[in-house]
Amino acid sequence: MSADSWKLTLPCTRDEAEAIDAADDLAIEAVIMTTEEVEDDREHWRLDAYFEVEPDAATIAAIRALVPSAGDHPATVEFLAAQDWVTMSQEGLAPLSVGRFFVHTGGEAVPEGRRGFHIPAGRAFGTGHHETTSGCLAMLDAMAGETIANAIDVGTGTGLLAFAVRHLWPDAKVVATDIDPIAIDVTADNAAINGVDGVELIVADGALADPIMAGAPYDLVIANILAGPLISMAPELAAIAGSGATLVLAGLLETQRADVVAAYAACGCTLEAVDRRGDWSVLRLRAAAERFVPNGPFDPKGRDGWALDI
Repeated sequence: MSADSWKLTLPCTRDEAEAIDAADDLAIEAVIMTTEEVEDDREHWRLDAYFEVEPDAATIAAIRALVPSAGDHPATVEFLAAQDWVTMSQEGLAPLSVGRFFVHTGGEAVPEGRRGFHIPAGRAFGTGHHETTSGCLAMLDAMAGETIANAIDVGTGTGLLAFAVRHLWPDAKVVATDIDPIAIDVTADNAAINGVDGVELIVADGALADPIMAGAPYDLVIANILAGPLISMAPELAAIAGSGATLVLAGLLETQRADVVAAYAACGCTLEAVDRRGDWSVLRLRAAAERFVPNGPFDPKGRDGWALDI
């Protein structure tokens, strides 16, 4: 978002944040993000809505209707002069150390024995600092002793998780996909910055693109997106997973875990591990011994907003 924009902020609760995440279509022309203000506190969350034009009274009322707990709390509307709010939100982040990985946004010395990844603050999500991304890094780090020959990162954002896979399994085929062409451009730039090669980049909606299907089956499927899309996309993600493959899923709150697990259980996947980080959970599942074959067309319900890699 490099043009002038506007930000509207209101307080909310975690329940309201979950409802916003689960909504199929909010019918509001805005990028809406919810953030935990106080760790493990259900009542202190924040809604930020970003607009290309100044929100009018009706739009503000529509946003307010999403968070009734805000009551009469005044909505903060802020003008953002031509600048990238994603970059602004990521600037100044402290380096992150997870297992053998050291992730930073620039200018940091990489500790001896660690694989450093320089992920500049920029146009896509996924610097590793959100609990879901750091949890995925930890989950992958713990899998280092397993054999992986064909891996895919769906909704790659900055490419960080795909880069981690390339480091852990240098001989594996690695595919990184995103519905957003900008994210794929960012991933290509980040791969060059970090000396990562051999990652195939594909602009695609979920796992439905022909090149993705043609590359299946994958023995490692990663999707760090949101709970609603994870549930909706369960049949297609399970369909590209090979017999006994590992699926690493993230972007879901702990309260959403049961619904996500149930969606994948219906596709023959079993839960093997959970890494809970605050309100968020990262799941590792095992595909069935017999490869899953969908018995009907994929249901697009719930896919909106799936490309928000966090």
